Amino acid sequence: MNDHKPMIPFTVLAILMLASCMRSPDCFREDEFCAALVTDTLGIIDHGINQDSWAGLQQLKEDGSVDQVAHIESVDTRDYEKNIAYFAQDGFDVIVTSGVGLRDETLRAADLYPDTVFIGMDQPQDEARPNLLPVTFAEDQMGYLAGVLATRLTETRVVGAVCETSGLDSMWRYCEGFRAGATFVDENIKVHVIYRDDGSSERLFIDDAWGYETAQKLIRRGADVIFAAGGGTGQGALRAASEEPVNAIGAERDQAEALGEAGSGVITSIYGRAGYEVQMMIRALRQGNAYGPRVGQFGYVFLDERFPVALREELDELLSSLIDGNVQTNVPLQRP
Repeated sequence: MNDHKPMIPFTVLAILMLASCMRSPDCFREDEFCAALVTDTLGIIDHGINQDSWAGLQQLKEDGSVDQVAHIESVDTRDYEKNIAYFAQDGFDVIVTSGVGLRDETLRAADLYPDTVFIGMDQPQDEARPNLLPVTFAEDQMGYLAGVLATRLTETRVVGAVCETSGLDSMWRYCEGFRAGATFVDENIKVHVIYRDDGSSERLFIDDAWGYETAQKLIRRGADVIFAAGGGTGQGALRAASEEPVNAIGAERDQAEALGEAGSGVITSIYGRAGYEVQMMIRALRQGNAYGPRVGQFGYVFLDERFPVALREELDELLSSLIDGNVQTNVPLQRP
């Protein structure tokens, strides 16, 4: 927690961040290909989409696919628009914006800077633009994989999911996917899925206490595997599971790394492969290939050696089948 951290004036932070990303103006040259990343407020070391997207850009620079890369970590949501403009006005060919929070600003920037290509990671868009490439991830498939794993691990034959409000389609798909995966393996298993539907909208994604208490309730009802999704809300559930301890499965980022000792019970996390998607799309753009909206690939943090090889092989096979479409979750895109 950063509650007692000394405050640094916003203007100083902005100057420090921009200075860290200073570069030559060669991005205006036709033979110089430049790509940049604008993160949400979680910063570059978020153990998830920001960090992975930046790693993808760095790999492109290392193998010569891109001439220059840079990034800005957004301090406040009000900075999104000007951070994007900073790179667009300096001639960057591609700007990656990571996180659903930048969706609206990315769409507006695509209109303002038609000569720049924008890749919006984890940003479903209702409107199309020729220079905007939205990338989303199949939450229902990620939840399904978690549900199958939970059913393989449970000894009580009771598993639980703690999720943010079902009013968000992405959260609903995560947890209904979990339910579908668990019952696919064992139709008689008890699957408790609880959404934060009665909570304050001001606590959206940050209701750690609700997540913690809800996971405790599920554990008292016999759940010995807990799946959680929904930012800080989900992290509260993972903390509770780790304290019991029971097995926990995270989403959205590598939750074991993000939580440290508080996430000791997190055996794996399932999240989108942002770095892979960034590399693939930018290489395709450089080759002149066009892309539209894309459902990106996802993976999971490798299970350690205390789990049998057969289980890891089953997960890998299921992962491939989900991505290839050979296994269907039957979870619709929107809540009925």
